[in-house]
Amino acid sequence: MAGGGASVRIGILGAARIASAALIQPARENGEVVVAAVAARDMSRAQAFAAKHGIARVHDSYEALIDDPDLDAVYNPLPIALHGRWTRVALAGGKHVLCEKPFTANAAEAREVAELAAKTERVVMEAFHYRYHPCSLRVDEIIASGELGQVKRVEGHWCFWMPKSSHNRYNYALGGGALMDLGCYAVDMVRRFGGSTPEVVSAQAKLRGPEVDRVMTAELRFAGGHTGRIHCSMWSTDLPRLTVKVIGDRGQLRLHPLIPFQRFSVRSGGGKRVENFTAARSTYAHQLDAFAAAVLRGEPVRTTPEEAVENMTVIDAMYRAAGLSIRMPA
Repeated sequence: MAGGGASVRIGILGAARIASAALIQPARENGEVVVAAVAARDMSRAQAFAAKHGIARVHDSYEALIDDPDLDAVYNPLPIALHGRWTRVALAGGKHVLCEKPFTANAAEAREVAELAAKTERVVMEAFHYRYHPCSLRVDEIIASGELGQVKRVEGHWCFWMPKSSHNRYNYALGGGALMDLGCYAVDMVRRFGGSTPEVVSAQAKLRGPEVDRVMTAELRFAGGHTGRIHCSMWSTDLPRLTVKVIGDRGQLRLHPLIPFQRFSVRSGGGKRVENFTAARSTYAHQLDAFAAAVLRGEPVRTTPEEAVENMTVIDAMYRAAGLSIRMPA
């Protein structure tokens, strides 16, 4: 629970650009959340970020922010290889954590965080924001209803053009790679809509620098006998495409996340329909609602540390199957 108040006071670790969409903007429409502080290794950058976004306090180190007694939680959008370390420090400091995806550098580190979260009884939530949107919940309902019949195959294609090679997403030491940056979404969706954590049958990567995948493709097999495929790229001839397809023996569903997680189509019973959801509130706003509810009232979250362990297990297996090293903490 938060420290006796009616709101969750959150501090941001780092002045990352994603913080605006993922936290600051949704917090403005959420009466239960206050973005109260930011810290960065470069104090001038933190001050400029705070001035731009109207954040009251600036700390000159991540440790100082975590030690701030006026904060209940931290948002961790640091480079991937730093996620696990600073989430553990925050938990040890008594803070709840909303951590950007992917949760950690690898599955072993995810287990360490999960164990500490259970011991400290703090809320730790991985920021797969799509999971909290009504569109995603409706997809769950359709699969569970049996409208598609028995699921036979689940495919996730997550392709975008990210050509800037100097970015952290191309830096192995910081947890870079197409599978980590983009493919983690496809892994989570295929695993979730497939109903369990699959086995990686095979994987192939195309590289942009030692150990850094710009493209990753994998074939999967689920315990129930159905199969899956994941294809992700951040620099290739693939056109931008963010889709997930669930194929059953009586129909199929195609989710179109490029229209941010608010539309899908279903073919079943000889017909086709499209279900659209209002764009009035973003996926990030729904995610922040859930985080605040978990901290203030103990409500459950959907993207738990245990779920993150499962996701990172598939990611690790894909890297190994492709002949690459798993990512390591910085």
